[in-house]
Amino acid sequence: MSNEKNNNYSKENEQSGKKNDGFIKGVSKEANDFVHNTVDTSGKIIKSITGEGGLIGKTIDSSGNIVKKASEKGSGAIDKTVDTSSKAFKAIKNKAFNKKDK
Repeated sequence: MSNEKNNNYSKENEQSGKKNDGFIKGVSKEANDFVHNTVDTSGKIIKSITGEGGLIGKTIDSSGNIVKKASEKGSGAIDKTVDTSSKAFKAIKNKAFNKKDK
């Protein structure tokens, strides 16, 4: 199997295994993935120029990890906010529209 076909196959499997998280959670996850990929790519470029094991390479790794963790925390906060507001909306909707007449 060619590399391109293999990549498409893994993306299809990944997407079919995901549950539908909704628009906001989906965008948050995509933004988090974008940050991670950008940090990794820029780190590789800088290390290829300056060298792997030096002080600059280690500094790039550390700062990249900080940026990634901050992105993960932001994405997690968005997920929790969406979950909480969704539960609150459902509770309010159920109380307002599902009243039973006695």
